[in-house]
Amino acid sequence: MKNKTKLRFGLPKGSLQEATIEKMAKAGFNIQVSSRSYVPYVDDEELEIRLIRAQEISRYVEHGYLDCGITGYDWIQENNSKVHEVGEFLFSKATRQPARWVLAVPENSPVQSAKDLQGKRIATEVVGLTKRYLKKHGVKAEVEFSWGATEFKAHELVDAIVELTETGSSLRANKLRIVDTLLSSTPRLIANHVTWKDKWKRHKIETMALLLKGALEAEAKVGLKMNIAEKNLANLLQSLPALRNPTISNLSLKGWVAVETIIDEHVVRELIPQLKAAGAEGIIEYPLNKVVY
Repeated sequence: MKNKTKLRFGLPKGSLQEATIEKMAKAGFNIQVSSRSYVPYVDDEELEIRLIRAQEISRYVEHGYLDCGITGYDWIQENNSKVHEVGEFLFSKATRQPARWVLAVPENSPVQSAKDLQGKRIATEVVGLTKRYLKKHGVKAEVEFSWGATEFKAHELVDAIVELTETGSSLRANKLRIVDTLLSSTPRLIANHVTWKDKWKRHKIETMALLLKGALEAEAKVGLKMNIAEKNLANLLQSLPALRNPTISNLSLKGWVAVETIIDEHVVRELIPQLKAAGAEGIIEYPLNKVVY
């Protein structure tokens, strides 16, 4: 019997791991990771998953060991990887905003811009990005790879650091000041260029991207259902623009209709009292798994 075609997918080990598994589950792919294995289980026999550090995934995708994978835009740039970018997905650990690689110095440092780093020493995990940043600004400085505790080094061992932050709170807690942003980064689904030319594999990857995007779109939205007297419907729709283009269906009770719509979750608390005042009854709010446009 002919072996079934499989897609080898790189799951980022580390800070993106938990968020990626959670989003993949919402997209319909249930992944189970064992502490003793780098080959997680997934309930899709067409997928083979490999658990690899986000820093390395783009290289393995570029070289064809992985067909596709999820990693940060920062590591694609750091590795200068030649890959096909399928999609961008915002599922940061702390916020839905991009993470940023920033140049930071102690609060009392005289450094105010990149130009002030001439002849200085900088510690970072993204050596390539930092060197290119300095070159762009015409600055010559020593850039050393940091294995960790980078924020501490800024006070005693180096003149500045380039560090990843989402909110800046950790930098402020360590009495560090942001001088500049080198790069904003979000998770990306990437594919090998040869893989992308394979009809079956490309379709599989595009399906994953579609479901992931639908799951992420659904996170910020909810569904609303309600009943209202038909005579009040026009006024309801006119006064509440958030309900434009809803689904409207007749009820068995003559003169009444059911209204159903999808709206941003953050407006619900203001909207429900208005719906009630407009004559809506039996208002139901419910969560969504996917929203595909």
